[in-house]
Amino acid sequence: MAPALRYAGVSVGYHGTPVLTHVDLDLAAGQRLALVGPNGAGKSTLIKSVLGLAPVLGGDATVFGLPPARARELTGYVPQTDALDADFPVTAAQVVMMGRYRRIGWWRPTRSADRRAVREALDRVGLADLAGRQFGTLSGGQRQRVLLARAIAAEPRLLLLDEPFNGVDAVSQEAILAVLRSMSVAVLLSTHDLAVAAEFADVVCLLNGRQWTVGPPGEALTAGNLRAAYGGHVIDVGHLLVEP
Repeated sequence: MAPALRYAGVSVGYHGTPVLTHVDLDLAAGQRLALVGPNGAGKSTLIKSVLGLAPVLGGDATVFGLPPARARELTGYVPQTDALDADFPVTAAQVVMMGRYRRIGWWRPTRSADRRAVREALDRVGLADLAGRQFGTLSGGQRQRVLLARAIAAEPRLLLLDEPFNGVDAVSQEAILAVLRSMSVAVLLSTHDLAVAAEFADVVCLLNGRQWTVGPPGEALTAGNLRAAYGGHVIDVGHLLVEP
């Protein structure tokens, strides 16, 4: 079986200019991978490349053995911020139903299976009772959980999350992590929270313009690796303070 993700010597960027280089990743089905690095490190660009939205400028990149753009139907995506207007009159359930559009088509009526998938996804993130609530009236943490439900409703084999905990309260963060732990699909998330990466991920990839290291959390998140990747920044991971 082809791995969920395989990047070999990959460079990613825009208009022919690399943003991220020297990426070598293998993510097996069911594994959880965390992308870690400072702002501007290329984490979001890497996730967009997996979706086929950022060009691969060099190397070999496959998602379940396919070019990323051809594998998009196999992925679910939770963005860092969402384009939905908070004042747009759409309910939480309608947002989650958007995750079914690739299966049912934009102009076809929803089926009972689609409505059931929406209910189950909202129940899974603990928001079934808010299905009829306007999306824009929800808290930041609740909106992020709705977006996770939207990705779940797509029934992905690979789930991508771009900084899912930004602006999220502790209750919602733990609810999101609990859902992710319960899923059998491959998960790739970017995070600034090194403690989350260390506890949650099977594999950690340390980025800043290029891949600095990749491996199990205990091997990747060493003081030396963090100091090299973060440069002049001082960062705190648990009881480990890494200074330049």
